[in-house]
Amino acid sequence: MANVNLASVVLRNAMRTQLMGIRNSSDMITAKIGKREVVGHGWNGLPVYADRIDYPMPAIRFKEATPDIVALREKEKGCWKKLSVQEKKALYRASFCQTFSEIKYPTGEWKICLGAGLIAASLSMIVMMLMRTFVYDPIPETFDEEHQKAQLKRMLTLEVGGIEGLSSKWDYENNRWK
Repeated sequence: MANVNLASVVLRNAMRTQLMGIRNSSDMITAKIGKREVVGHGWNGLPVYADRIDYPMPAIRFKEATPDIVALREKEKGCWKKLSVQEKKALYRASFCQTFSEIKYPTGEWKICLGAGLIAASLSMIVMMLMRTFVYDPIPETFDEEHQKAQLKRMLTLEVGGIEGLSSKWDYENNRWK
């Protein structure tokens, strides 16, 4: 059964790649990354770009090489003191999308999550109050304290659960709990 499923997946992927005009996996990767330079292995073994603090060196550069960037990369091979600050920043931005401080900077996404959670809680409370008002019957009178005490007294009189239950914890000689 597993071999049949595996074979159907392989066949489906092969048909999909033929329809797209892609012959093998390297063509598929090239189709995804374009003309960006592959500079490493990548955190998942594939040439993908992701800004991550735990894996600071992505497998491909952020931008495709333009003539300006190619000229800067040639200049970079020489003395770095000859590069201006703007050229260094342009080289960095060609390879990376964000700096570490930009990656670590809070996005404020927690506000959306908190707001959505509070809205969901509010809606559920409104639904609960509407259900209590229009759908549910009123609470039976046996739920008040007077009726519960009478029920407990009746259970003790009938000695309900005399071995391990409620009556086993009542002292019948002194009329109090053990």
